[in-house]
Amino acid sequence: MRILLVASAFNSLTQRIQADLSDRGHTPALALATEDEVVRAAVRRYAPELIVAPMLRTALPEDVWSAHTCLIVHPGPPGDRGPSSLDWAIHTGAERWAVTVLQADAEMDAGDIWATVPFEVPAVGKSDLYRGEAGDAAVAAVALAVERFASGRHKPQPQHGPEVEAVCRPYFRQEARRIDWSADSSETVLRKLRGADSQPGVLDELLGAQWYLHGGHPEDELRGIPGAIVATRAGAICRATRDGAVWIPELRRRRTPGGPVTFKRPAVDALAGCLPPVPEVPAPLELPGHRRTWTDIGYREDGEVGRLRFSFPGGAMSTAHCRRLLAAYRFALSRPTSVLVLGGARDFFSNGIHLNVIEAAADPAEESWANINAMDDLVEAVLRTTDRLVVAALGGNAAAGGVMLALAADEVWCRAGAVLNPHYRLMGLYGSEYWTYTLPRRVGGDRAERLMREAAPVSAAAAVALGLADRLVTASPEGFPDEAARMAEQMAGYRALARRIADKGAVRVRDEAAKPLAAYRHEELNRMHRTFFRADDPYHALRRAFVRKEAGGADRAGPVAT
Repeated sequence: MRILLVASAFNSLTQRIQADLSDRGHTPALALATEDEVVRAAVRRYAPELIVAPMLRTALPEDVWSAHTCLIVHPGPPGDRGPSSLDWAIHTGAERWAVTVLQADAEMDAGDIWATVPFEVPAVGKSDLYRGEAGDAAVAAVALAVERFASGRHKPQPQHGPEVEAVCRPYFRQEARRIDWSADSSETVLRKLRGADSQPGVLDELLGAQWYLHGGHPEDELRGIPGAIVATRAGAICRATRDGAVWIPELRRRRTPGGPVTFKRPAVDALAGCLPPVPEVPAPLELPGHRRTWTDIGYREDGEVGRLRFSFPGGAMSTAHCRRLLAAYRFALSRPTSVLVLGGARDFFSNGIHLNVIEAAADPAEESWANINAMDDLVEAVLRTTDRLVVAALGGNAAAGGVMLALAADEVWCRAGAVLNPHYRLMGLYGSEYWTYTLPRRVGGDRAERLMREAAPVSAAAAVALGLADRLVTASPEGFPDEAARMAEQMAGYRALARRIADKGAVRVRDEAAKPLAAYRHEELNRMHRTFFRADDPYHALRRAFVRKEAGGADRAGPVAT
């Protein structure tokens, strides 16, 4: 069918649903709901058989939903109404929730139900839940609803009746998120932080100023005066609670009236100049199983398998992140393993360079250059690993340089819910990370060029079909790390593994003789240097719009209805 997706932003769920519908043989197009007339024009131009709204901040125009079947994806169970459904699920400690696909109607979230799919609610941040369990349920619910609509036989279930209890939940305001550091337990603080980890953050007083706190992780050893910063680690701050402490990776200064737009930054960077003298606690690479603390990079070894896990907020990797991960990678290479799993955590694998850190830098061009070189150093280390098999395990999405980091490995394993964006065009970049070497050898030159030009999201299943990935892993977000570890242990037991490792070494020697990696890097970085250091290059405006959530940002780009 011709399906028009109407969304307020081309976010992760919109991309995932578009990719899934394409995989199922439909022809989806996108209209960004910036204004009612934009939606009307897209409907006239595309003439869809069905309209699906994966993510909307405003209602559809009445003349659109009254003339066309419009299916709204609501992240709540039947009867749930309101704009903050996942916030309330986390706040109330719900163990199970659901995604419901309902028909647009005059009353918000009250239309007839076309499909509903339940999901478990683990103790993770709202954005992680949205991309993970809720995302899985949303894709399944949309697929079921579209199938039912296409059949022409299904009658949707009304929400007005004894079978469905209406629960109207108001917008979840900052008053409900406020932390009382002297009274709230660590678990209560963590629940509040998790409910606002990406947006909108928890508004709080810190060092005499108003800040939004983003992200929260437990700490089982450090203690102090409730609310006080007691330590830092890898860019994060640790704040004491009445019965423990929590780690907060990112902060965003509250915008003053008429002041400049603010954006998230690593907490220590954001507090530069006003952070009190507190100890910098080393980030442990290897942790005992009983510890409850935060670190963004960890290593674990089980027999012949090494597992180098990393998880950075939003999947963005700053210069510091890349250098620390490279040091950890080199440590992993010093260990006597035959298989090394890179990644293997739930949620994002990597989205490449850290645009927020670049935007906040005194010289964004210089920081862009440092960041891309640090990414290249990491990717090159993976490409030059010839004494063991390296697996990139993607539990969640990857984009731009993050995809190319994965392609440097010998095998790429993707959880079924992951979405790959193997391109740089929406940020006005040519790209580096040795993509001109790894992408064509995976998918061929013509397809590589098309992936870069079209800049469309690729589902995990499509990635395997294209050759971008090697294995599709059917597992829940929570179960993916263990499943990837099991698969790696199985691989380590293969009789042919030693031969495969020897063969990859021979291929590296052959490829180096044909064209050295240094040549690929030089060519790519020549293009990137011109982009970074030319003041009028579109990259700078696109980066600024993306970071500051202004019109024209890359998160609002994507295919449009034609």
